[in-house]
Amino acid sequence: MDLKQIAKDTTKTLISYMTYQAMRVVLAQIDETEPKRAYWLHQFSARQSIQDGEAYLQALFREEPRLAFRILTVRESITEQVADYLPEMLRTGIQAANIKQRTQQLERMTQIDPTASSTHPEQEPESP
Repeated sequence: MDLKQIAKDTTKTLISYMTYQAMRVVLAQIDETEPKRAYWLHQFSARQSIQDGEAYLQALFREEPRLAFRILTVRESITEQVADYLPEMLRTGIQAANIKQRTQQLERMTQIDPTASSTHPEQEPESP
């Protein structure tokens, strides 16, 4: 298990997610002031995958640098606000999710199946 690689991959995923959230914030902001531009950003985001946030921004810079810079600024702001809470929330979130999964699995394992082949007294064959 390469923990450094896991951390790098996780960071890349978080950066892309922050890019997505920043795009949503910018889209909501300009929807009120510049509906045509908001429509354009919505269409662009539907065409251009935001799965890789950096590739998305590179494509956006080629077409609308002003929007790309705005998303960069919002992304940085969101990240600064979230970063302090993230480690503890991640730990407690994983612990809670694991407990829930374990509980559900234990419940499934301990449920009695009413259709299981058990012998009922009324179904026992009579002795000769």
